[in-house]
Amino acid sequence: MTPNNLFKPLIQRPRLARLAWLAALLLVLVAAVACGSTTANSTGATETSPNDATAEASAVEPTAAAEPTAIPAGARPADGVMPGGGGAATTATPAAQDVAYATASATQKLDLYLPEGDGPFPVVISVHGGGFMMGDKADAMGTTGFDQLLAEGYAVAAVNYRLSSEAKFPAAIEDVKAATRWLRANAASYNLDPDHFGAWGASAGGNLVALLGTSCGAADIEGADLGNADQSSCLQAVVDWFGPTDFLQMDTQFAGTSCPQTHDAADSPESQYLGAPVQDVPQLAAQANPITYITAEAPAFLIQHGTADCNVPPQQSQLLYDALTAAGVNATLNQIDGAGHGGAEFSDAANMQVVIDFLNANLK
Repeated sequence: MTPNNLFKPLIQRPRLARLAWLAALLLVLVAAVACGSTTANSTGATETSPNDATAEASAVEPTAAAEPTAIPAGARPADGVMPGGGGAATTATPAAQDVAYATASATQKLDLYLPEGDGPFPVVISVHGGGFMMGDKADAMGTTGFDQLLAEGYAVAAVNYRLSSEAKFPAAIEDVKAATRWLRANAASYNLDPDHFGAWGASAGGNLVALLGTSCGAADIEGADLGNADQSSCLQAVVDWFGPTDFLQMDTQFAGTSCPQTHDAADSPESQYLGAPVQDVPQLAAQANPITYITAEAPAFLIQHGTADCNVPPQQSQLLYDALTAAGVNATLNQIDGAGHGGAEFSDAANMQVVIDFLNANLK
């Protein structure tokens, strides 16, 4: 066949010739695909159907959990990242955002989320963690549980407070108390129930809500000059997730473990918070310890702590629980087996229901 005949336009050929030409072309294409498939398989790839792949994936053994790690003394995680993680940012929008509850610092602001309905709504005050040196009221860990609280009819106030880089103790607890008083002073404007206030915090936030709960009426850390001094900062319920209590014992409690003993160091979060190495200022450490202020009038407490926490010794929560129950306070301690400094064990549906049930029992 001459080249001219080979490339003669298909449309000019007889019908039978056109069909033969198309059949030959189809055979060439099939052969090429088969060759490519054989070449691909010769590289060692394994062919699996979608069903086979699913079965194979489900049969893989889960990897072992990583050993808990601590934030090194003086270290600062990336902005917006909370220790432990495991939280989920709320999908709700605040009814009032960046509201100033005091005027001593631009930091003194809160976001207020309101549920559907007419109220008056019981209130949960959320205090974020971050070693007293970082964090924000809108962080994912800080807003964990907001959607569930709103669905249960709670108003939620997320509070920012002065961090240790801006002001030393007792600035943070004075700010949280000032926010609580502001909420009560403005309860009518937002349909809040001033007689049913709770607080929830993790890590440093756990310390602050525990201290807020036990120190009702303690003038030395009230910060009444920040405003609304005629209002109470008392609570009716506290949810404390793995908050430190007695800074002076933290390194001793970690002795003999693989966890770092760095809390006494001058650059530790606790030392930075107090303004000096914790062992040098035992009086300040006592003021920052919620156990110091416990009386029989303290609100109900739900305390939860992971047994594998390498940032805050689990014994810190045990100390608080023991002191509360010794004073006759309604307190519950959940030691979450294998959990670290936060994580999914705290924010999963089952544990969130434990928190909600506790709040319902004490704020409704």
